[in-house]
Amino acid sequence: MASAETGGRVAAGAAARGATRAVRIWLYALAALVVVMVGIGGATRLTGSGLSITEWKPVTGAVPPLSDAGWQAEFEKYRASSQYQNLNRGMELPEFKTIYWWEWSHRQLGRLIGIAFFVPLLAFWWKGALTRRVALALLGIGILGGLQAAVGWIMVASGLQPGMVAVAPIKLMLHLLLASLILVLLVWVAAGLRVRRPDGQAAQAFGPAIIFLGFVLLQIALGGLVAGSRAGLTYNTWPLMDGRFIPPVEALLSATPVFENFVDNPLTVQFQHRMVAYLLVLFAIWHAWSLRRTAPGSAAARSATGLALMSLAQMALGIVTLLLVVPLWAGLAHQLFAMAILVMATVHARLSLPAAAARPVATPAPVPAGALR
Repeated sequence: MASAETGGRVAAGAAARGATRAVRIWLYALAALVVVMVGIGGATRLTGSGLSITEWKPVTGAVPPLSDAGWQAEFEKYRASSQYQNLNRGMELPEFKTIYWWEWSHRQLGRLIGIAFFVPLLAFWWKGALTRRVALALLGIGILGGLQAAVGWIMVASGLQPGMVAVAPIKLMLHLLLASLILVLLVWVAAGLRVRRPDGQAAQAFGPAIIFLGFVLLQIALGGLVAGSRAGLTYNTWPLMDGRFIPPVEALLSATPVFENFVDNPLTVQFQHRMVAYLLVLFAIWHAWSLRRTAPGSAAARSATGLALMSLAQMALGIVTLLLVVPLWAGLAHQLFAMAILVMATVHARLSLPAAAARPVATPAPVPAGALR
């Protein structure tokens, strides 16, 4: 009898661990979809396609034009926009279809991510595969996803205003930053479901790891401003900008009010992105050196070293992108590699969380199907 009970507990534990592993795989798959979404969003921006669809139809907008008349109707809506009137006047229907498909694909992937998030979430919750703590965290991420969709349309709407030929830089930055936060939260929760081996040396890495993660998010936000203001198309030299390492203050603060310089002034926007890149790389190198000195051979030291090398590579890629005046391949590579660094920085910080604060995620006890928690 005791043997049967022990066997039952072992089987139940194995099933629960399998469910936790399935949840972790699902979250990493969602994270990968978010990265793809960021990449397609970058391509949409770099190809000037983001304003090709002038309406937000969350449901019916999933169906593209299916006839010549439908395509002509969509084209006429775009031809009424300021972007067409001022930048793309004379564009023919085949060219319009190209930019339309980029934006349509971006929106479709957003819908796919929504389905890939909520349907498995309900299934895992129904089966009792989620603890209350994890379920609430995932619901919060889902709410952020809905907010991201709204911010995306607010961003597009800013570019459809009379006289506008592109979206407002600060709204593009918010859209990118919110996507990055969703990515961080997905990876943070997924990494927290991993069985951790005791590592007394990892705790000392947590504070600097969180600071580095903040640096990466800040740099991504500044990169969004560079993209939104098209600052990468100017001052295409390195390490000097217009012959100087630090431009004149009167040029950096030439716009009024002063705040506008940090959002719309191409010189200032690019300068702050450069300076934060230098600080980020120096901090990454210091963090890796510190851990290799105080915790040699630890997993934290190895991951910090990897992040330092990735940061150096990303800076080099950014310089190449600038010198080549932002070709599509380089701009996309720079943006996607930033997402890779963000993912690794999140895992590094999460696995460095001190054991006392980590509160290991309890494996949910098996419950009958339908017993929602």
